Amino acid sequence: MTKTVADVMKLVKEKECTFVDFRFVDTKGKEQHVSVPISAFNEDKFESGHAFDGSSIAGWKGIEASDMLLMPDPTAAYVDPFYEEPTLVLTCDVIEPSDGKGYDRDPRSIAKRAEAYLKSSGLGDAAYFGPEPEFFVFDGVQWNVDMQGCSVKIHSEEAPWSSGLEIEGGNTGHRPGKKGGYFPVAPVDTFQDMRSEMCLILESLGIPVEVHHHEVAGQGQNELGTKFSTLVQRADWTIWQKYVVQNVAHAYGKTATFMPKPVVGDNGSGMHVHQSVWKNGENLFAGNGYSGLSEFALYYIGGIIKHARALNAITNPGTNSYKRLVPGFEAPVKLAYSARNRSASIRIPYVANPKGRRI
Repeated sequence: MTKTVADVMKLVKEKECTFVDFRFVDTKGKEQHVSVPISAFNEDKFESGHAFDGSSIAGWKGIEASDMLLMPDPTAAYVDPFYEEPTLVLTCDVIEPSDGKGYDRDPRSIAKRAEAYLKSSGLGDAAYFGPEPEFFVFDGVQWNVDMQGCSVKIHSEEAPWSSGLEIEGGNTGHRPGKKGGYFPVAPVDTFQDMRSEMCLILESLGIPVEVHHHEVAGQGQNELGTKFSTLVQRADWTIWQKYVVQNVAHAYGKTATFMPKPVVGDNGSGMHVHQSVWKNGENLFAGNGYSGLSEFALYYIGGIIKHARALNAITNPGTNSYKRLVPGFEAPVKLAYSARNRSASIRIPYVANPKGRRI
């Protein structure tokens, strides 16, 4: 991974990049980008930034105050693995030109402020996060919304409902049943090679991969497990991971979705987020309380429970989110904490070493 502006310029030269892609994330979590030719890019961009129209991003600026800046971060750069033209990707902070500060609706700037607040509070030096985003890969999706009504139809050869279909080349019958996707080998698991390709690309971008596997739902639900890190870096990695998953699936002629509940009657997709706070090299969550937790960790859990309603606006932002939160599908339906019960919204995983203590 690059660490300095000099590292980035060296990477541009080594990979013979012809374009630079400035990328950022809007308030809804959607990644956006703008590209410039390499002839319009130099070291000055890391100080002057790249101007764009903030009024065209949903929920941001009005046309009377639309000018904003993308400030590239030299520590968050990679060469895009999918574009035909060699293209350098730079993850950016969104800056208010009037005061040079991070925009208050820019998720990355908010994450940076949160990290700074933790340090200034004296409670901890760093918080570590390890998200596990689950996703589905479908062969195709048809949907329609008009004055007459609405409809959606999912196509998946791996799905249980495809057992009676006539398929070109024959229907072999090897497919998981309802809630039967965890962990059968091929030929029932049809996504081994696709997941492996995703993982190799992630590692080429500097994201350590720990595991990949088919998930519980029988119609192409998968998970790639990647390493934990500090908030801003881990959030960057998650955005990169979603980009890789969606584009590898697209290259296979399929479509990937991270929506919570695309299929009724089977497990939905969540994103469990492992988390802990450290200070002076020590895990502040390790202790002698419930499930090996410290008093600090229990207060941390209490804060999540106290602010759960507000957090739901972020963790469960849409109607489909709540379609997932029903009993019987391994989804968290109880505002509680537990060492083993997966229906609890806060779970304490088993760990052999106190250094790994987390929620």
